[in-house]
Amino acid sequence: MTDVHSESLLNEVAALPSLPGVYRYFDAEGGLLYVGKARNLKKRVSSYFQKSHDGTRIGHMVGKIVRLETTVVRSEAEALLLENNLIKTQHPRYNILFRDDKSYPYLKITVAQPSDGQAAPAWPRVAYYRGAVEKKHHYFGPYPSAWAVKEGILLLQKVFRLRTCEDTVFANRTRPCLLYQIKRCSGPCVGLVSPEAYAQDVAHAEGFLRGETQLVLQQLEGRMQAHSEALEFEQAAELRDQVAALSNVLHQQSMDNVDDRDVDILAVKVQGGRACVNLAMVRGGRHLGDRAYFPVHVEDAALLASEDDSGAVPVEVQVLEAFIAQHYVEVPAVPTLITSEPVGKGLIEALSQQTGIRIRAVHQPRELRRSWLEMAQTNAALQLARLLAEEGSQQARTRALAEALALPQDSLDEFRIECFDISHTAGESTQASCVVFHHHKMQNSEYRRYKIDGITPGDDYAAMRQVLTRRYARLAQALREGGEGEGGMATEGTDRLPDLVLVDGGKGQVSMAREVFEQLGLDLGLIVGVEKGEGRKVGLEELVFADGREKVYLGKDSAALMLVAQIRDEAHRFAITGMRAARARVRTGGSKIEEIPGVGPKRRARLLQRFGGVRGVASASVEDLASVDGISHELAEAIYRALH
Repeated sequence: MTDVHSESLLNEVAALPSLPGVYRYFDAEGGLLYVGKARNLKKRVSSYFQKSHDGTRIGHMVGKIVRLETTVVRSEAEALLLENNLIKTQHPRYNILFRDDKSYPYLKITVAQPSDGQAAPAWPRVAYYRGAVEKKHHYFGPYPSAWAVKEGILLLQKVFRLRTCEDTVFANRTRPCLLYQIKRCSGPCVGLVSPEAYAQDVAHAEGFLRGETQLVLQQLEGRMQAHSEALEFEQAAELRDQVAALSNVLHQQSMDNVDDRDVDILAVKVQGGRACVNLAMVRGGRHLGDRAYFPVHVEDAALLASEDDSGAVPVEVQVLEAFIAQHYVEVPAVPTLITSEPVGKGLIEALSQQTGIRIRAVHQPRELRRSWLEMAQTNAALQLARLLAEEGSQQARTRALAEALALPQDSLDEFRIECFDISHTAGESTQASCVVFHHHKMQNSEYRRYKIDGITPGDDYAAMRQVLTRRYARLAQALREGGEGEGGMATEGTDRLPDLVLVDGGKGQVSMAREVFEQLGLDLGLIVGVEKGEGRKVGLEELVFADGREKVYLGKDSAALMLVAQIRDEAHRFAITGMRAARARVRTGGSKIEEIPGVGPKRRARLLQRFGGVRGVASASVEDLASVDGISHELAEAIYRALH
């Protein structure tokens, strides 16, 4: 391999120290190829350039290396942390990488602040929350899903009857809402519970969420006994119902192991070149549910790591250790990890140092822990099987479409389709959408919307001309100048021409697309129109071509047609949601509150504060509007007319 690398790079490798550290490989374009750690940088990095990797995937990666960066650290644990921080933030091409689709949700209980000038925060509220955690409020979680949080909120409503309404709604109630009637709230908004009793309910709810269930039960029973002795039988009966409800929850959740209040259960399954890590969460002794993660680059990273200086490591262990190291960079760690595979002590020690929490990993659990792990393993296997089935189906659809259109099938993983659709309402707020199918799936991060201007309202052909010109004019110029990668063509993302351009329409739209491509000097064979069949029935669509080929009917049970329909429907959905949002902005723009004669910034602020937003103002009656300070009855009528 040494003959393909520059002398300066090889000299740099030879000069590396025999110390622990992290190394990074870069290609000619500056892209990060791989991040690795080593107990001995010189020995580890040299092995890549001394061994023969010809014809292997490792050799393919090593052949791309043109630059090397290293960082010397004090220990192997420090190298481990740095390695996974770099992987998490810089997304190298050949490392096992877990991409978080979204942040974790929390259950939030508000806390009154000394500076708050409102009455509502004095009555803490339980709510769903996603985002940065603030110290001034109390947060419980994280939860694996929004559903789990909402189930937790429902539980607190049933047992402790805490409020969930917004502060603006709370401050303007004159009678209890439906939640009070169905015994899901104690009615603090209208004084149906004392501040002391409500504060005790909040404290018990927080204790329950922390797993202090027996203590909460004892306190509730003590309060019930005290009310009974004071002959306050109605209050005692309410507490009796709370105790019964909480006892029922504890029985259903099997919350009898007080040692396992906060636990993460991690199970990994590898099959068919793909992997799944199933994370199940136990918080406060309650099993909250699980979430599946599917890493990328598993095969490439496993081959590279198999030659690591730590010796051969099973791919399941590699995947699990990569997840642990990357996941807890941003998510709070818990004291106990139950794992389906044995993980290295160095990783756990490094994680403990990073988080400041003494963490231990249990590989072969017993009793309740074992049942948790078995459930997580079952879920990991089911999720991976579902993924492989979906991917196999999508790959079969891609191959079927390529066969139907007589397209090359040697690089179907890179096969890229862009589909365009036009949407408007009687010519109003015309929007064009472009959706992308690549790597056998829809790539929503590459979707684009185009606002169409300067055309006759309702002219779909002119709209299609405009969007195709805007999308491909720059690429066509780059192709003519030969400045976009090999053969004058870029290879990544939106900077390359697709292999197929779908337009939602028949001969008319295809003719317009042909004119645009002829003007730009692009290949007409890329254009395919999706023409609706007889009676516009689903499954009878035909494909129309811009290069003169005869129309093709794929058959309603064709896998190729299923793929075309999937992409076409997604383009239509994306276009129509954008059009509706634009139309809503236009229509509400003429009836903004501040544009109503007689409503200035101060009155507008009072209205929004009283009713909690524009929707609340719009739904208020004239009498409700007139009750706001500074709003006369005549002005209230004017506001009502403007918003209706």
